Amino acid sequence: MQIGMIGLGRMGGNMSRRLQRAKHQCVVFDRHPENIKKVTDEGGTGTASPEELVLKITPPRAIWMMVPAGGVDATIEQLAPKLQRGDILIDGGNSYYIDDIRRSKQLQQRGFHYVDVGTSGGVWGLERGYCQMIGGPYEVVEHLDPIFKALAPGRGDAPRTPGREKIGGTAEEGYLHCGPAGAGHFVKMVHNGIEYGLMAAYAEGINILKHANVGKSTSRSDAETAPLRDREHYQYDFNLADVTELWRRGSVIASWLLDLTASAMLKDAKLAGFSGRVSDSGEGRWTILAAVEEGAPAPVLSAALYERFTSRGESDFGNKLLSAMRFEFGGHLEKKS
Repeated sequence: MQIGMIGLGRMGGNMSRRLQRAKHQCVVFDRHPENIKKVTDEGGTGTASPEELVLKITPPRAIWMMVPAGGVDATIEQLAPKLQRGDILIDGGNSYYIDDIRRSKQLQQRGFHYVDVGTSGGVWGLERGYCQMIGGPYEVVEHLDPIFKALAPGRGDAPRTPGREKIGGTAEEGYLHCGPAGAGHFVKMVHNGIEYGLMAAYAEGINILKHANVGKSTSRSDAETAPLRDREHYQYDFNLADVTELWRRGSVIASWLLDLTASAMLKDAKLAGFSGRVSDSGEGRWTILAAVEEGAPAPVLSAALYERFTSRGESDFGNKLLSAMRFEFGGHLEKKS
């Protein structure tokens, strides 16, 4: 099957290469020529612009946009004048599902189809495959099934869920038509909100292990610091690389995220190459907004999102105000670090 791919960054490039290895024909564009070359070296067709990409695809076209959420509307408007009725635009990035609903209606009025695909797999997807959460018209999604199947990881080594053989469907292959416009990105949005929570849980737990030797510290307690009651209870120097590796083996908290954590700890248990500033690309925020509007409690996911804000210094002024209030009511001086 022929497909266009716009955006050949960390995921789009490898997705194109995976499709080509499955004998699909990829016509590609990226603002960086070196990214195009990586794909054309493996048989893809490069183009100099999105408009040229459209012209090199036989109608009815399928064009996958792998661009930042803020650039999707501009990309659509750049493509639209060259499109024909029945052409399909696919947004595989992390767009807000509400934008998908709007885009689908607008494009339908112009005779085009729109499909939203929440895509998970990261930089490992070329070999492992991509989990895909899909929203859009059933007939259009069905038409694109060979593309989704080629990108998906398949069943792999994961044991089959008992009883799943009686149900069928594509979910155990790693891709799923979740519903109408926006459904794919809604599911991916919540997926990423959960990811925030999982990552925060690992980070907080391992940080507790790291500080389990606080009883060996020579620092003294003072009026501004709660004393450590029993120093002998905190005399452990844990090998964090070994602990995370241990947990991968038969532990109930084993996961791919833990696999990656163990890899990072083995490379550098002190994580000297990182500052601790954690970004959020929007999905966590949108998940919490949905939770509020639905009245669905999400305290863990909310805390994980706020922790990311804190990591970027967004709480600095609030912390200064806390110190100011303590000084005002009690004359408490800030303790120098």
